[in-house]
Amino acid sequence: MKNLLLRSATGIIYVALICSAVLLGGWWYVALFSLFAILALHEFYSLSNSSIGGENIITLVIDMAGGLVLTIGLSCVNIDIMPLHVTKVLGGTFLTVYLLYLCARLVAQLYSHEASPLANLAYSYMGQMYIALPLGLMSMYYTLADGPYLLLAMFVMIWLSDTGAYLVGSMIGKHKLFPRISPGKTWEGFAGGMLFAIGSAFIFKYMFPAYFGSISLGGLCGMGAVVSAFATWGDLAESLIKRTLGVKDSGKLLPGHGGILDRIDSLLLVIPASLIYLINLALYS
Repeated sequence: MKNLLLRSATGIIYVALICSAVLLGGWWYVALFSLFAILALHEFYSLSNSSIGGENIITLVIDMAGGLVLTIGLSCVNIDIMPLHVTKVLGGTFLTVYLLYLCARLVAQLYSHEASPLANLAYSYMGQMYIALPLGLMSMYYTLADGPYLLLAMFVMIWLSDTGAYLVGSMIGKHKLFPRISPGKTWEGFAGGMLFAIGSAFIFKYMFPAYFGSISLGGLCGMGAVVSAFATWGDLAESLIKRTLGVKDSGKLLPGHGGILDRIDSLLLVIPASLIYLINLALYS
């Protein structure tokens, strides 16, 4: 009972922080998701490099700094925080610094003495692509019409998809979805998650029409389908990483929930997929 209360309290705080940051935007958004990037990168590098003797503290710091530069840089460019001329200069500065990171990280590996230098370098660059890049790209939602509300809808769809998959899967789930990676997932649960995510589109469109005027009901339903499918793949991708490394959770930061990477694993694939969908929907509708 105590663990359930702790898990619930953690979940409520987590959801409240995300909703507040998304709706407030600006530096609140940048601060929260930059923090998520740093925490998730630290968990990823700690897990991935533990199997090959750990990462040198210098290259670890370089990697964390690189991921932070990428996340903050993309966010500042896409969100209307500063005057346009300042944004352009800042964007160029962040790009320059990040390119320096890519070069410095490769050079630093020459002077490092890890047992598996190529694996260390591969994990470093993978962390940038897998975590920092999607979290930075998420700010592109603010360049879309009704962007903050679509972004919040994306988060709600992920949460509802996860809830629907758990409820339906636990009640009637029989056919395994991906037993090699996640034995608990079923096709029935996947269908339930899809229905919950698509069903939320009707709630958004008919209960909050003023906030979703730029997208049709069909467009929102399509978004729900994309979010649910890629949320499932995102969860499976992290399960593959953890299964390969022989761990259950990415960390212990969130009581009852594991690490921050465990909580945003679905998000990391949903971000690019949903942006591709919404940008093309806006272009061709």
